[in-house]
Amino acid sequence: MEQQVTIEKVLNNNVVIAEHPTYKEVVLIGKGIGFSRKKGATIPIKEADKTFLLRDPEQKEQYVNLLPYVDEDFIDFMNDILVHIENRMNQRLNEHIHVALTDHIAFAVNRAKHDLQFNNPFLFEIETLYPKEYQVAMEVVEMINNKEGIEFPEGEIGFIALHIHSAVTDKTLSDINKHYQLISQLVKVIEDSLEIAIDKNTVDYHRLVQHLRRAVDRIHIGEDVGGENRLAEMLKKEYPLCYNLSWKLIKVMQKQLNKPVDDSEAIYLTIHLQRLVNHKT
Repeated sequence: MEQQVTIEKVLNNNVVIAEHPTYKEVVLIGKGIGFSRKKGATIPIKEADKTFLLRDPEQKEQYVNLLPYVDEDFIDFMNDILVHIENRMNQRLNEHIHVALTDHIAFAVNRAKHDLQFNNPFLFEIETLYPKEYQVAMEVVEMINNKEGIEFPEGEIGFIALHIHSAVTDKTLSDINKHYQLISQLVKVIEDSLEIAIDKNTVDYHRLVQHLRRAVDRIHIGEDVGGENRLAEMLKKEYPLCYNLSWKLIKVMQKQLNKPVDDSEAIYLTIHLQRLVNHKT
């Protein structure tokens, strides 16, 4: 039997909020899905191009308040964007992206049309940390440029990539922002301490940043990596500069994340740092 939902509210011709027999409140998006429909009417769920939940009352309110400020065609276009992201990332997205990314892109388009731009000083770090999300974000920006007839600033690629990463990892944007800014700070500490300028186009830089990201992720969730005391003692004796620097970095991470750091992180950091020193000479 064809599954039906009951309309609670028609937000516009393309968006309705409905009551689902299992999931309770759902949002249905589809071309003309709300046209001439009233509260209490039933509708086949298969008529929607996209169905998602809004469990958080605050997100629901934000989404409802956002819609009057954007064209109905734009909501339809955002549905195309989200389907593209989901297909390219090959996984379902956290539902919060419907609110967050729609809000971000709607106002970013408005800024671009008025030639107002925001710089993104961490663009290179974002590309290095989240290469797949960055590539998909580039495709999204191309879709927007073609649809709106504008030239989105390059910095928007980074912001959209962060929204995508948030949606595929269930991390908050606040945590993601804090983490990549912390990684940028750690790289600066390394450059200052070793008196080098790391070439960001090298494999060593990519490996270092990816390792720092994994370290920050492990610390964030409280995961221990495990290690050997004998190896730590050997590294401390053989590479004192890098070993001491690794502990300096650990203290920065402890302070910024406000969480303990497994001692074994020093082993892996020392090895990465020594690779940089070897390539410096």
